[in-house]
Amino acid sequence: MAHRVISARAIALLACTLYGSSAVAQAGRGELLYKTYCDACHSEQVHWREHRLAPDWTGLVAEVQRWQGNAALRWDMNDVESVAIYLNQLYYHYPPP
Repeated sequence: MAHRVISARAIALLACTLYGSSAVAQAGRGELLYKTYCDACHSEQVHWREHRLAPDWTGLVAEVQRWQGNAALRWDMNDVESVAIYLNQLYYHYPPP
């Protein structure tokens, strides 16, 4: 029976792939939530306007949290972060923490 040695590089590649898949899934959920609950009131202009209310990743999460609260959506932090990831990938491009 042959034993295989997994290199540190292979482990790192696997970890990045798994994290990437998770981020993609989370962004997909964020897109669904955003399009279902937010899209009717928020045009694309609200995200690319010059005076953004979300200056960084932390601010983006805080704005999603604030607006879901205003709309009484009762999202948990996973939902809030999923929407923030979706918006970040689409419009903001802030480095996540």
